[in-house]
Amino acid sequence: MRQPGFLDQSLFTSLAQQAHANPRGRQNHNFHEMAEPCHRMAVGLQPATYVQPHRHMSADKAECLIVLKGSLGVLIFDDQGQVLDKRVMTAGGDCLGVDLVPGTFHSLVVLEADSIMFECKSGPYRPVGDGELATWAPREGEPGVAEYQAWMRAQFD
Repeated sequence: MRQPGFLDQSLFTSLAQQAHANPRGRQNHNFHEMAEPCHRMAVGLQPATYVQPHRHMSADKAECLIVLKGSLGVLIFDDQGQVLDKRVMTAGGDCLGVDLVPGTFHSLVVLEADSIMFECKSGPYRPVGDGELATWAPREGEPGVAEYQAWMRAQFD
């Protein structure tokens, strides 16, 4: 039987350090088993991380993101890549999170080093599939990521 998992400063420090050491600039800590119907995780994020705009098309893949430490920018896009909405989400601030309905193109920009968010969505895990990655944004590791990421960050200047 699993023990209770706590969202405490020790976890936040560990996740921030792991995200800093991770070439992708992020690290998650799962509170769930992969087959569970509800996935819950704390995610450490560093400013260098690139989250390609994407959406989850399955009707059961609503996603809730809450900033626990630091600051993130969330971008909501239409199907052609035009920004429909953007918000700064800051721990303890006016806006601390977003609840995303399935089919919503979205991405994150890390605005403060060592940011931590809590993410909740239905399981089991399925990789992003056909039609879920934005074709108008470069994939992680492709040419153009640095320029596109700079453009996303500029939306919050």
